[in-house]
This record gives sequence, C-alpha cells and structure tokens, in this order.
Amino acid sequence: MARRIAAGAAYGGGSIGLLGAAGVGVVLAELQLAKRSVGGGVAPVPPSGDGWYGLAYGHTEPLRMGMLGDSTAAGQGVRRAGQTPGALLASGLAAVAERPVELRNVALPGAKSDDLDRQVTQLLSDPARVPDVCVIIVGANDVTHRMPATRSVRYLAAAVRRLRTAGAEVVVGTCPDLGTIEPVYQPLRWLARRVSRQLAAAQTIVAVEQGARTVSLGDLLGPEFAANPRELFGPDNYHPSAEGYATAAMAVLPTLCAVLDLWPETDRPDAARDEGMLPVAKAASAAASRAGTEVTGVRAPWALLKHRRRRHLPTQTEATPIEPSQVPREV
Repeated sequence: MARRIAAGAAYGGGSIGLLGAAGVGVVLAELQLAKRSVGGGVAPVPPSGDGWYGLAYGHTEPLRMGMLGDSTAAGQGVRRAGQTPGALLASGLAAVAERPVELRNVALPGAKSDDLDRQVTQLLSDPARVPDVCVIIVGANDVTHRMPATRSVRYLAAAVRRLRTAGAEVVVGTCPDLGTIEPVYQPLRWLARRVSRQLAAAQTIVAVEQGARTVSLGDLLGPEFAANPRELFGPDNYHPSAEGYATAAMAVLPTLCAVLDLWPETDRPDAARDEGMLPVAKAASAAASRAGTEVTGVRAPWALLKHRRRRHLPTQTEATPIEPSQVPREV
C-alpha cells in the first residue's frame, strides 16, 4: 500500500486512500467520542525557540538548522522554548558538533503537508541563511483531516526536493502513530494506527527517494508512551508533554548528527540489532512498525535500515536559546 501511495504521488494519482469506505460509518461514530476527550485540555501556544544554541563553543560560523512541519514540530503543549523539540535538537547538535547552532523554526500548529511549500519558501527567503540541515515532522493532521495520502506525500517530496536542491540535508520524522492517543477507543484506535503507519511508510519511500533520511516516530518514539501516558502526553491529551518531546528528540538526534557526518557509529548494519539492507518499500514498512528506526537510501532500490543508539540530551539550562541580536558579531 505504501508503495502504491508513493507511486500515485510520483505519477499524479490522487485517488488512493488509506481507509476503505466500509469503515467510514464506524470511524465517524468513534471520532465523535474521541473528540470529546482529545483536546479537552488547553494546549498553550508553542513558544518560539528561534535563536542560537551552544555559544560555549563560540560565537561565529554556526551550523544552521531549520524546523518545519505541524504542531509537534513547533512544540505545542510546552511552555518554555527550551522544551520544544527544535531547541532540544539544536542543543544536542551543538554539543556533538562542538559548534554553535542557529535554529529557525517555521513549523505551524495545525499545518498539513500542503503548508510545507510556504514553510520552505520562508526558510529559504534569505540566501545568506540557507540551513545546513532541516528536520520535518508532519502527517498527523493529514490523517485527521482525511487528506488523500498521494497528495500528502507529493507535498512532502516537493519540500524535500527544494531543500536538497538548496544544499540542505534533510531528516524527516514520519507520521506518528495516532493509535497511541489515550482517549481514542477501538475500533478507531486500530484504524488510526493502520492509517498512520501506511502514511509513515509512504513518507519514508518518497523522502528517501529525494535524498533525505527518515526516522520513524511510530508510537511517539518508544514504549515510554504506552507505559507512561499520563507523564508523556500534555494537558490536552493529544500533544506530547516536555518529557514526551525529549523522548522524541533523543531518537531523532543520532540521525540528525549522522546526516552531517558527526555521529561516530559505523554505517555498517548490525544484524544483532535487526539492521540490514532492504528494498526501500520493505525498509519503509519495517520502520513504520518500530519507532526510532532510521532509513537511508543507498542505491535504488535499496535502503539501509538502522536502529541508532539514543544519545542523552543537554540539560534544560543548556537548552536556553540566545536571540541572534544578542550574539557578538565579528568586526
């Protein structure tokens, strides 16, 4: 199914859906029940994490990082800039690279994949600040708003292609597993999981084909969410809490560093960790079912499937952004 969706996006198809008509009635009924619980709390407007990180490593020649996508990329659900995934990743990247990192987060809560074109345009508007690396997290709103999957991945592929053409490396955090949302009941939970994973696999295929690496967010990155939903979901029962975003960032950080040749691990697959070379569609399917899995294109139609070891993030005090205006400039 993921391969069909990706092919439909490449060749202009738009009719391939993720859910058969037979289940629509049940889904709509369950969705009304879920809406009474999901979003019942109040998610604060995400703080801006834009600024410089890792100034202990200097005040010049920063790595430039862009963050694109929806509310998860923006960090909705937390109140401090240092708790957003962009800030956490920028802090971690600075620590590994031992260089300052300038973060620009153009993600928008509520955005679907069709907003990526605007976000990319905004990020590339200043030729002097083209990002070295970008992280895209998108897809959940595509599912909940029933955007055709072929359209969804077509927008993603176009965004990755524009960023790669501009010279940026790209890491895509694929669609999270909406079946993990606590107030969603069966059979909607099963259907949401299936739809999310199909879209995540299709996103992996098109992103890898455009030269990006992907990381499966799956059940929002690990058994922690299933074991500790009260701690790892935010006040609206939908977006992650600060601890949840930290868990997600820990899983994305190794790939973010690896794409910039900063990660010390070898790219040779480790059979003991279920890593290996697979056709890209099979790698995408395997990644969608296991959170934290990285997929990297090698040579068509092959891809490398890896389960990178997570790296601890800097402490909260290290994750405080410094506005660009506060950074000393060379005379």
